[in-house]
This record gives sequence, C-alpha cells and structure tokens, in this order.
Amino acid sequence: MTMRRAVLRTGAMIALCAAALTPAEAREAKRRWDELCQIRKDKLDQILPQAMRENGIDMWLVASREGHADPNAAMLGGGYVGDVGYYIFTDRGGGRIERAALGIGGAAFDQCPLYDIKGDPAMVQRFVAERNPKRIGIDVATEIGAADGLSHSLHGKLRETLGATFAARLVSAEKLVSDVRARHTITEIAAFARAGEYSRTIAERALSNEVIRPGHTTTGDVAWWMMERLQEEGLGDSFGLPSIYVLGPGERGPVSGDHVIQPGDLITMDWGVNYQLSYTDMKRMAYVLKPGENAPPAGVQRAFDRALGIRRMILDEIRPGVTAGAALAAVNRKVAATKGYVLGRYDDPSADPKASDVVIGSHSVGDLGHGSGPSMADFNPLRMTYTLRPSNFLSIELFLYTVVPEWGDRKIKIPLEDNGVVTERGFEWSYPANSRILLVK
Repeated sequence: MTMRRAVLRTGAMIALCAAALTPAEAREAKRRWDELCQIRKDKLDQILPQAMRENGIDMWLVASREGHADPNAAMLGGGYVGDVGYYIFTDRGGGRIERAALGIGGAAFDQCPLYDIKGDPAMVQRFVAERNPKRIGIDVATEIGAADGLSHSLHGKLRETLGATFAARLVSAEKLVSDVRARHTITEIAAFARAGEYSRTIAERALSNEVIRPGHTTTGDVAWWMMERLQEEGLGDSFGLPSIYVLGPGERGPVSGDHVIQPGDLITMDWGVNYQLSYTDMKRMAYVLKPGENAPPAGVQRAFDRALGIRRMILDEIRPGVTAGAALAAVNRKVAATKGYVLGRYDDPSADPKASDVVIGSHSVGDLGHGSGPSMADFNPLRMTYTLRPSNFLSIELFLYTVVPEWGDRKIKIPLEDNGVVTERGFEWSYPANSRILLVK
C-alpha cells in the first residue's frame, strides 16, 4: 500500500468512526460521571459517619502526593494534587462528618461537590489544632494494602507538620478503611451488579464458538479478545490479562499462552472487571465437544455437580453478625464431616484417589478484585476476624480436586467463583451465578 493510499484510508476510517458516534454514545461519559459522583456522595454521607464512630476515630486524615495517590483517593473524589494534598474528615457531632480538601482541586473535582471546606495544604496544622481530635486515623496498616497508602517520607512530613502533640494522637485507620470500603450503598450495589453482568457476559461469549475455533484458537487469543471487549466498553480490569488455561484431560498448559484449544479440552477462565469503583472476580468453565458428543464426559459433569454442592454449603453459613472466620470454620467442619471429602491445599491435592480435596477461599471483593472487607479465606487472616454485615460483597470461591474416571487417576481441578452481597437474609448473587459447564462445538 502506498503512503498516499494509507493516509486516505486512515482518514476515511476516522471519518467513519466520527459519523458513527451517536448522541447517546457521546453522553455516556457524562452519565458515568454523574453515577460516580452519586456513589461518592452516598459513601461519605451514609457509610463514613457510622464507620468513624464505630472505630473511635475523631478525624481521618488521608494524605496524597502528586504521583503517589492514596489508594482511597478515587473513592474520596480524586482531584489534582500539586505537591501534597489532604482529605480530612472530622466528627464534630450531629449526623454528618465535616469534610475538608486541602491542596486538592481540578475541574472534575469541583464538578462533584463533596467537601465543605477547601483550602491550602499549608493550613493543615492550624486546621487540626482548631478541631483538637483525640484520635487521628491515618492510612498505615499491617495487612490491608488499601489502608496502607501513607508513604514513609510523607508519614514523617505529616508528623513534623502536625507537631508533637497531635503526632502522638495518630493511629492506624486500617479497620476504618476496611469498613468504609466494604460497606455499600444502593448506588454502589447497583454499580457492582452492572460490573458483574459485564464480567459474565464477556466471559460466556469468550468461551463459546463466537471466539473459539477448536484446533485453531489459542488460550491467549481468548484472553486478548476479552481485553478488547473491555476497551470497547470503556471498562477496566481487576487483575490484568484474564487467566485462560486447560484443566484436562492432560496437564495444564501455559496460562493465556499458545496452547491451541482442542476437542476434548476442559478449559477455565479467571478474571475481573472494573466498572466505576466496583471490581469483580469470577470464573467460568467450558468443555470442547468431540465429534459425536453433546455433553461433557459423565465424570466431568459429576465433578462439577459436586462442586456446586460445596458452594451450597458455603452459602448456608453466610449470615450477618458472625465473623468471616467463624463462617469459614463452620463450612470446613461440614466438608470434613462429609464422606469422600477432605480439606486440601491449593493446587496440591492429596494422593488418595478416593478422596476429593476441597479448598475454600471465599474472599472479600468489590473495592478491589481481592477486597478490603471481611474475608472467608485463610490467606486474609486479619480480615477473617471482621464481622460479616449487610452490604458486604463476597466472592464465593472454591476448588474441588477429584478424579475423573474417563481421564485416569490424576485429580482434576474444578474451580467455581461468583460474586454477591451479604444481606439480612444471608447471601444473594448480584448477577446470575455459574450453574453449568459451557459447551464449545
């Protein structure tokens, strides 16, 4: 193609794209901005006061630096920070928490009015002294990354700026941050449900003949097709490139790599979508039919059905008012007491072919793919001590390792994962959860 033809073709494509942009599409950015603004308002109006008072925090001081934003900055309104900026929340009594933004601005920040006071960051010492808080929560944490945003140097600068009296009143806001991020308003629940619907719709399309041509399509092709859909929809991701790999009958191939999907493969995907401030984490499975087949091997289907039974055990133990660790312990006791099951280790099943190994990691989700709230997963020891409450988001995740007779003695991993909300009734899915093995012809 000559340079002139390439330029003409590029110009024609740009013109075509511009002509195809409808007024409704042009309004989508504003619609999403208004939705995000309402989510932020509701979070600060409805969730923050209760969380601060439960944790005995008189003032929550969140410091951000240009190029090093606190993990909570997006939730708190974002904005531009020239050098150092402070989001400061003070409990001065009444039903509302006073909100101040010092050294934070920008057009978008100003168009979503969240703060009562705006000012210069140089006034932070006087501002704090005038309010005289007894306990000042700052974002330093032992386990939860989203509560650990204060850098070493900024921590030192803050202590120096506040002076010895108020520096002595600084305490970790780790539990406060967890509570604020993990308790949700109706607007957040609606956004989370929408993120879930995006997740499952793209995933189920990916594991179908729309994308997969057996004998030609690789697991990497599937993963990048999914990433392209995120670009089209203006969405983010929870974990980067989706994990697409083969569960059986052979050994697991490279994840999202060059394995060519073949008839007889059982494949799975693990990924998450970011819509607004909501992140998902979910899995789906598909079986590639061989000529003459219309269903997976009976042993594969039986294994999947048994995994659904384990999921039911988990759901039965989720209720508000108990710690996440206590709920996990109750599920583990049920599993251990059920004939044929043993509690196992992730990707390290026991040698006994008659035993099916169960691993449960039903973690918090929503504010991140692996979230900040109560978590029924032993890889989140601190979060297991947190109490489940209505509006917490959970990812119901489990793995069953079991022999599929048609495929020999090696145990096959059957993964399940979908997302939902803790309610007064227990647990409710935020979108249709996985109930079947998808089929690819």
